[in-house]
Amino acid sequence: MPDAEREAPSPELLRSLRERAEPDGFVPFDRFMDVALYAPSVGYYARDRTPFGPAGDFYTAPRVHPLFARTIASRLVDVRAAIGPTGPFYLVDLGSGDGRLAAGVLRALGERREAQGVEAVVVDRALPRRASSLELLAATAREFGVTARGSASFAELGPVTGFVLAHELLDAQPARRLCWNGSAWTELGFRLEHGGLVAAERPLRSSGLPRGAPPLRADETGTVLEVVPAAEALVREVADHLAGGLFVVIDFGAEQAELLAGHPRGTLAAVQAHRAVPATAGAAGEADLSVFVNFTRVRSAAAEAGLVELSYRSQAEALGAWGFPDQLERAIASCRSPEEEVRLRLAAKNLLFGFGTFRVLELAAARSATALRRLSEASRPASR
Repeated sequence: MPDAEREAPSPELLRSLRERAEPDGFVPFDRFMDVALYAPSVGYYARDRTPFGPAGDFYTAPRVHPLFARTIASRLVDVRAAIGPTGPFYLVDLGSGDGRLAAGVLRALGERREAQGVEAVVVDRALPRRASSLELLAATAREFGVTARGSASFAELGPVTGFVLAHELLDAQPARRLCWNGSAWTELGFRLEHGGLVAAERPLRSSGLPRGAPPLRADETGTVLEVVPAAEALVREVADHLAGGLFVVIDFGAEQAELLAGHPRGTLAAVQAHRAVPATAGAAGEADLSVFVNFTRVRSAAAEAGLVELSYRSQAEALGAWGFPDQLERAIASCRSPEEEVRLRLAAKNLLFGFGTFRVLELAAARSATALRRLSEASRPASR
């Protein structure tokens, strides 16, 4: 946590935090993070300015090269063929950002003549992000004669059969930060004082324990563990409404034991203009905040909700299994100059090895699990 000095975020954010504070002025970290990222008009993702790309604060894999979206499209085609849907097949991008991933997957489907019967949906709680991503997706959809729309939540869609993506979404969900004081877990947050915020902590109340609870103890006093109830709730929401098909989570994170051993002070990070900055209250609304995904808890929530785990592996392993080598080979064959081929190979290397902390979790709807398990276990053809 930041040093115990009073810091003042913008007046608008401070008003929102006062509304979310408890009677004694304590603001648990997940409430602070929710306001800092998503408060209407002033939260980081609720502003009109895009956080992506060279003019923003960070890059994502879809911006590295279209190979990323093309490889995901290849997996979607296989999934669709395996389950043989009789009605519409949805491509749903949860937390759609700038829409580049959904539009890229849809474009790859269109170029393969696999877009017919697909309904593309971008889901984002932040209206500016949803509007901008839908604009890009709709333009691609019109090009290939398919339907595109936006939604504020997955539940609004009703029963869905399709391919659901959550790419770099769970890391940006409001996180609770728990600290081991040597004998018990406490909760970290802020306290409203004199028109600003001061870093604070309080005993972790048994009535407020997250689902599954933290581990009984940590090895070292001061160990910080982040848990994200909102991410686990999103998994349950998808499970409730995914009638058939596959839910794919792509994000940076690790198992809980790895997080406790490798990141004993937690994983909270803030990024602004492509640089790490202190995760202080004063940066609220101006910097991206994220934590590593606790995949132990996410996988447990998925199993409890009835989703069937097909695979959990690194991004490089998942891309390889989904046909990335074939996509790369085809792209190299179409290069028009040696320079273009060099740029392509560098981008491919980045996608495979530049996202070393990223994990891919594939979760099947129960009714599709048998067909999709056979698909995952089958060897891929040499060429597609």
